[in-house]
Amino acid sequence: MNIQRRIANLPAKAEDIQKYILVGQAKLQANMAAIRAIKKGKVEVSAAAMAAALSDTQDLAEELLYAEARMGEDLAYNRNQRPIRDSSQKKLSGSESSLPPNIDKKQSHEAQQISKHQDKIAQVVARAREEGEVPVRKHVLREIRLSQPKTETSPLPEGKYNIIYADPPWKYSDKLIDGYGAAEHHYSPMSIEELCALPVSRLTENDAVLFLWVTSPFLMDCAEVIRAWGFTYKASFVWDKVKHNYGHYNSVRHEFLLVCTRGNCLPQCKKLENSVQRIERSREHSEKPNQFRTIIESMYPKGKKIELFARKKVDGWVAWGNQIS
Repeated sequence: MNIQRRIANLPAKAEDIQKYILVGQAKLQANMAAIRAIKKGKVEVSAAAMAAALSDTQDLAEELLYAEARMGEDLAYNRNQRPIRDSSQKKLSGSESSLPPNIDKKQSHEAQQISKHQDKIAQVVARAREEGEVPVRKHVLREIRLSQPKTETSPLPEGKYNIIYADPPWKYSDKLIDGYGAAEHHYSPMSIEELCALPVSRLTENDAVLFLWVTSPFLMDCAEVIRAWGFTYKASFVWDKVKHNYGHYNSVRHEFLLVCTRGNCLPQCKKLENSVQRIERSREHSEKPNQFRTIIESMYPKGKKIELFARKKVDGWVAWGNQIS
């Protein structure tokens, strides 16, 4: 059966497609391992056999990409068919409110993104076949991210500030970290170079403090941003989110809030706050607890304050960002 017919005969329902994908992915991994063994000389085959093995693997990979798109279409359709509820109605329970078995929110979101941009599948497949590679989903997701229109950054406000609080939109796709890409569907990310280029040093008084949010993948890279903004690292807070989250090397339940200074800017109060703050994370992607802003205000009750990449306006703070509600 040729590749077009196989794609046309894919299952229709998301849960059936997911099972189909799981079986296909296991076969794809086995095929790719066999091809790597041939390329490394561990297995001797003819050039024709190698070409046939690669072509079969490329066909399977292409089929699985369109299966993801089909799954995304069904998930989007089912989501749109759910009844609209007002606050007086009870929450839908069981299968009515949950995704099909074995499909989590991240998989659902990415499958729906792929379903909306099936032209990217064709581009990735064509390029992979031309280069003798195997097209995979992370390449399609990357093409989708790169094709999104870039949000223009508004100019920084005028004036000088003593306290700067920043939650930058770190650009995970630059680090090619598979699994973190979903974050970039929630906001417009910025590269290290783009963050360094922001003229934050123009905003700061000679004596100033910067509170900078950073996740583990950027713990080393953020030093460039700190230097470019005119600050020196001094200490850190750890936010224990209580709930666990996806990670490649461990189950991630924390973020860092770095304390950086310029000039003489020791805390203005004698009380020392605990370096580890255990606060359950909210459902909003990347939203930080208000308790940290309160901690900053208690450490530095005097001085002009600005929040960079803010999501809302807060009394006593100047807010700057593209997501302010």
